[in-house]
Amino acid sequence: MNIYGFILDNRELFKFIFTAVIGIICLSIVLKTGRLFKLSLHQGLRYFRNAFFFYGLAFIARYFLGTSPFLSTLGSNYYLSMNLVFEFFLMMAGFSLLYSLLWKKFEPEKESFSSLLNLRIFIFYLISLTIGLLDILWNTHFFMFAVQIILFFYASLISYENYVRNEKKQGFSRLYFFIMLLNFVAWVLNFIIAIIFDWNQTGMIIIYSIISLIFLLFFYSVMNATRKSKI
Repeated sequence: MNIYGFILDNRELFKFIFTAVIGIICLSIVLKTGRLFKLSLHQGLRYFRNAFFFYGLAFIARYFLGTSPFLSTLGSNYYLSMNLVFEFFLMMAGFSLLYSLLWKKFEPEKESFSSLLNLRIFIFYLISLTIGLLDILWNTHFFMFAVQIILFFYASLISYENYVRNEKKQGFSRLYFFIMLLNFVAWVLNFIIAIIFDWNQTGMIIIYSIISLIFLLFFYSVMNATRKSKI
């Protein structure tokens, strides 16, 4: 039996392992980044932290809502609601990552306010909800894919500019640019596999492998930063 066959035959176990690993990574990043923010008061760290708060909610909610034997009996409306919840949190994570790179253009550096409950973030909430509803109405994931591809293309450009300009921290900037670029590639591949190849299972295994690598790289970068800061 090849590796793909083994994974497909044990897909429920791998779904659990994947969700558990992503959940643990997200929790660790949220906690560590929160401590880094208290130390540095760098506003961008709050939005970076929020991204993994939303990522954790997205994958954990999808797993538990998707595997509940009671909820699964509620019919098609339940599955539509599950997709809406997943897309909403996933979109908020993407917007938060991008905004963590752009916040200086919109906020005073020393301003004190909630990073989850403010007018700018409510705009992202509204856009994320709208995208989820559009995908439900058209029975597609096209809008989510399209927006995420645009988000990470833009994030890759900004990260590259930061890498070129930041001579003192080029190691971190290079890694961050690579992660953003990998996110962009993952969303493009996800779009191709989902829309063109109708969720080909082998292709989705490749996508989940790339997603796992992305989260591990994020985890490594945060752990490395906190180690240097002796947190």
